[in-house]
Amino acid sequence: MTHYISKLGTEMNNLESYPPVLRHLDQQHRAKADTDEEGDPIQDPDPVAVIDLECLEHEQKKLEEACKNWGIFRLVNHGVPLTLLKDLQEVAKELFSMSFECKEGACSGTPVTYFWGTPALTPSGAALTGGPQNINWVEGFDVPLSQLSHFNPQIPTLQSIRLLLMDYENHLSRIATTLFEAMAKNLELNLKPPKPYLSENTGMVRVYRYPHCTDTNVGWGMEAHTDSSILSILNQNDEVSGLQVLKDDQWLTIKPISDTFIVNLGDMMQAISDDRYKSVTHRVKINKHRERISICYFVFPGEELVIESSKYKPFTYNEFRAQVQQDIKAIGHKVGLARFQQIENC
Repeated sequence: MTHYISKLGTEMNNLESYPPVLRHLDQQHRAKADTDEEGDPIQDPDPVAVIDLECLEHEQKKLEEACKNWGIFRLVNHGVPLTLLKDLQEVAKELFSMSFECKEGACSGTPVTYFWGTPALTPSGAALTGGPQNINWVEGFDVPLSQLSHFNPQIPTLQSIRLLLMDYENHLSRIATTLFEAMAKNLELNLKPPKPYLSENTGMVRVYRYPHCTDTNVGWGMEAHTDSSILSILNQNDEVSGLQVLKDDQWLTIKPISDTFIVNLGDMMQAISDDRYKSVTHRVKINKHRERISICYFVFPGEELVIESSKYKPFTYNEFRAQVQQDIKAIGHKVGLARFQQIENC
């Protein structure tokens, strides 16, 4: 009984850190989570290809197949210290445990954006007009890495994650460049003189928290979507599942495995590859018993790069992003590459 009261008190305090609209998790839900069996079923074996970064020269064929058929793969031997990954997860937990009001206020006037209930591309709460069933059960911080040096937070936890992300950026930039060069080689892209297909200055990190809820019918942690990036590199909590990808009209759960990254291709990579590679559709399912924290690195093309393809009208990433924001505002969801498809002459 003492253990239950203690845990309930902890979860009540944790609940206060959630955005107000997500606080309707009631005591019955929390008590049920304490007695239910743990977790959702996960496929075994892991469905996605495993790419070894240290042996990338020998894995070109496997990388090509993963990019064409899946648009996603697991990366091992990536060279990022396990201690850094663990520290990022722990500091992220501390960051999200702060009160909702504190998190909102801490980012005011800074390059870091706090968002909740909706994708980071739209204003926080913009999806709430249709009621709680239409929101994403998520909150997060959007961190443009090129501006970290201009971000001097007064809150120690924010300062801690800032320093960790500066170290993390160096590793993730190296990984993204290495992977993109391998893909460019497979695609026989003309990179001489090099075009800014992948611009390190565009690198950004989003730190997400997905609340748990035993009633998974309340919605999704993140609704089905494709990323707009060239590459997205995910460090997900190695104990809590939730990420799912669409493959052959079936949703598959991506198993969380310690010290590995999940790399998925975005819309810009699909366009650059002339649709040879796939921008994978994915979503996040609400976990019945535990909240989930994930940290995702995104990188995009240079601002001036015009993406030219036989499948699409020429466009820049800035034009693509503006169209996505316009569609979300007008119709409530992203349309993406379909807006830029070439219309064949009759």
